[in-house]
Amino acid sequence: MKKLLNIGFSVLFLGLIFISCEDNDYQTVQSIGRIRIDSVKVMKDTMDVYSIQSIKTYSTYPSQCEGFYGYDYIYDSNLERSVTAYRYTTDGPCTQKAYVGVNQINFSPRQKGTYIFKFWNGGNSLITKTIVVE
Repeated sequence: MKKLLNIGFSVLFLGLIFISCEDNDYQTVQSIGRIRIDSVKVMKDTMDVYSIQSIKTYSTYPSQCEGFYGYDYIYDSNLERSVTAYRYTTDGPCTQKAYVGVNQINFSPRQKGTYIFKFWNGGNSLITKTIVVE
C-alpha cells in the first residue's frame, strides 16, 4: 500500500510540474469592426425552396492579428437581405502580411421568390447578388 501511495504522489507531482508551465500563446481580442467584403461567390443562382447552399464571401485582412468575427445578416424585407462582415483585432505579436479570408453563409429559403443579397463593400458600395428560389 505504501508503494502505491508513493507512486501516486510521484505521478501527481510530475503532473503538477507539467501543468504549471505557463502558456502565453493566447491573445486578447481588442476590438471588433466592419471589414469590407471584396467578392462573393454564389454556387447556384437558382435553387429549390428548403434546400441549402453556401454563399462564400472573401475579405482581405491587413495582418495576422485580424480574423473573421461574424456576419450582421439583416432581413430588409421578405426577399431582401443585407450582409456586413465583422473582423476581430487581437493584441498579440503578428506579422503585417495581408491575407484573404474565406467565410460562408448557409442560405436555406423557406418561400419561393427572387432573393436579393446586398453585401457591404466599403463606404456606400454594395455587391448585389440575386438568387431565384423555385
